[in-house]
Amino acid sequence: MTDMSDIRREYQLGELHRNQLSSSPHEQFERWFQQSAESGLIKDPTAMTLSTVSPDGYPTGRIVLLKGHDQSGFRFFTNYTSDKAEDINFNANVSLLFAWLPLERQVLISGSATQLSREENEAYFHSRPRASQIAAWSSFQSAMAQDRSELDARFEALSREFEGKEVPCPEFWGGYRVEAHTLEFWQGRSERLHDRFRYTRTENGWHLARYNP
Repeated sequence: MTDMSDIRREYQLGELHRNQLSSSPHEQFERWFQQSAESGLIKDPTAMTLSTVSPDGYPTGRIVLLKGHDQSGFRFFTNYTSDKAEDINFNANVSLLFAWLPLERQVLISGSATQLSREENEAYFHSRPRASQIAAWSSFQSAMAQDRSELDARFEALSREFEGKEVPCPEFWGGYRVEAHTLEFWQGRSERLHDRFRYTRTENGWHLARYNP
């Protein structure tokens, strides 16, 4: 068995100081996101861990992809009958974690999720590759499947059904917008004395403070 207790390294790629940060957390996120996307080190810069809590109190995290961001929030899409959607229906408070580890950076966002409009869902759905559109119809997300052939058979049947037609956006599929309450920016530093800054939403705007690592 691997001894994990001795697996470690120093974080020495950068530093983060208050005077480097934008007064707007959304502008700061966009800045770090662009650096992540342009670095060539991160294959999936939009990948984020979405964490929710189930009605019986169990937390779950899974990777989803960010599909839009602005001052109103962070958007992702899923099946509205999935486990994550059921969790959000029960408790809209969620967190999003971007782990851009090759840059020794993390961004942690806490906020509340609300469903996007039908118009927003349809606009994004029809921008997806056709195979992805059919896949949305094919997968009963989070439901038990007998085997892989069951899923493949539905995909093939639906591909024939929609042949030569526009694939409609399913009523059970769509997006969420996460309105951030806090955004935390973390930069790895040596000796585990990392730089950590948190923006907190207040009645008067955003409050920025440094936190101990």
